[in-house]
Amino acid sequence: MKIAIIGYGRMGHEIERILLKRNHRISFVIDAHNQDDLLKMNKMNTDVAIEFSMPTVAYRNILQCFKANIPVVSGTTGWAEKLNELKQISIAQKKGFLYASNFSVGVNVLFTLNEILARLMNAFPDYQVQIKETHHTRKLDSPSGTAISLAEGIVKNSERLSRWEETDLPHSGTLGIQSFRIGEVPGIHEIIYESSFDNIELRHSAKNRQGFALGAVLAAEFMQNKTSFYEMKDVLKLE
Repeated sequence: MKIAIIGYGRMGHEIERILLKRNHRISFVIDAHNQDDLLKMNKMNTDVAIEFSMPTVAYRNILQCFKANIPVVSGTTGWAEKLNELKQISIAQKKGFLYASNFSVGVNVLFTLNEILARLMNAFPDYQVQIKETHHTRKLDSPSGTAISLAEGIVKNSERLSRWEETDLPHSGTLGIQSFRIGEVPGIHEIIYESSFDNIELRHSAKNRQGFALGAVLAAEFMQNKTSFYEMKDVLKLE
């Protein structure tokens, strides 16, 4: 496949390495210094674009891929207020778009387990749930996109919670998320159900960025010639 990389930070470099290892051709590498190359992408030279840029430019980058009829896989976080708009455009105009707050296979399995556990815990009101997430000090958004996805999965399946907020002292009916920024931590996410007699915990700890990058490449391979909106659960066949 001919795959474009939009955003050439640490994730972009890791994605490049995996693409080459899997014998794909890189059609474009686009960052802040050559944004005009976005206008050169077309169906003849690019099968799919992988977009890991910045919250301020992700929306524009994805719209340009739509305009060129190039399916796009995006993992940029910190711009959730625009995501639903792009999702609706992709469905209505049949533009290929896959978005994930986290492309790790393990995290996406965690998303599924998280929703199942949230439904089960409706029967046990003695347990209070919270989310903790820890990342490296360079991470700009807080809470992480993955923590937000986990929180939304819990709220959607909970009979007692109606919203989430970033706090260690949530109000009644609110799910609290605590965020920590420490050293070089790639990413730790914990869902903790606590009662007066025990804890139930789901935890994912990333060892490096390779799992995220591999998941993004798997998503790009899945998106070739696709239209409409998809998520990683479609790639991994998770219910």
